[in-house]
Amino acid sequence: MLRPEPWGKAVRRRDFISVTVGSAVVWPLVARSQQIERMRRVGVLESLPEDSYLVAFVEGLQKLGWTEGQNVRIDTRWGPGSANDIRKYAAELSALGPDVMLAVGSPAVGWLMQATSTVPIVFLRVTDPVGAGFVDSLARPGGVATGFSQSEYSISGKWLELLKAIAPRVTRVAVLRDPAIAAGAGQFAAIQSAAPSLRVEASAINVRDAGEIERTLTAFARVPNSGLIVTRSALAHVHRDLITNLVARHKLPAIYFDRVFVAGGGLMSYGPDLLDQYQRAASYVDRILKGEKPADLPVQSPTRFQFVINIKAAKALGLDVPLHLQQIADEVIE
Repeated sequence: MLRPEPWGKAVRRRDFISVTVGSAVVWPLVARSQQIERMRRVGVLESLPEDSYLVAFVEGLQKLGWTEGQNVRIDTRWGPGSANDIRKYAAELSALGPDVMLAVGSPAVGWLMQATSTVPIVFLRVTDPVGAGFVDSLARPGGVATGFSQSEYSISGKWLELLKAIAPRVTRVAVLRDPAIAAGAGQFAAIQSAAPSLRVEASAINVRDAGEIERTLTAFARVPNSGLIVTRSALAHVHRDLITNLVARHKLPAIYFDRVFVAGGGLMSYGPDLLDQYQRAASYVDRILKGEKPADLPVQSPTRFQFVINIKAAKALGLDVPLHLQQIADEVIE
């Protein structure tokens, strides 16, 4: 004859069975959730001295569900103006085993592609990714890299048009460029094409360091009716204070590729809306983290541009900014 179990033991057994069965059901769900929410890693390599726009990239990731410290870790390295530093940091980031990397500037992209042939790369601030060999084509990148081109060569002609509009007496223009960048030749060619119709003589100035920048600009500025176009490069970013100070000292009308020069006292700039590009870069990183491949994501060209004028700088140069330029400017700094 079976004896009935004490009431307490029966309850404990039922509790045990419930817990065991419940654990069997819940555990796979917990494991699956942990797998989905595992920490992902994003490496960021900067070849510029500073980048306030990087905040827009992080905010863009947050809007897409990626919160630093919770489900994503962002490792950032800066190597402004130093090929050795960029090469070293590219190797460091690759060794960390990131899921995807953001490369800012052509030097950063080049060294990362040498450091790894498997980690996906999303690039920014690259003028000619095809010419630099980073992708096979804009529509079909074909490798581990894709991203956002900085500008089309036609923008280079626009720089000359705007410079002539604000300083009509300019008859000769120096084009400051870094000869190590593949896009330099294309940018200068576009400026040369626009020069005859504007009755301007354009000449290229190849610079590699601060001393060369100072010597070359000082010599060029001695001739009256001269102007300057500063083309896109990490070198120009690194030495931007030197460039804007020299331009102000020699009263040389100049146009730049980035607003940061104008905020620092430069005359005017025209270039892509970088805030927009960094936010769009976050969307590419998100898609790659979710399984898409860079080879299937076309390189995107700028869709929005910014024209910025510094009125104070114009007055210091003795220039009156035409009303129509002020009206089309996206920002006028007083």
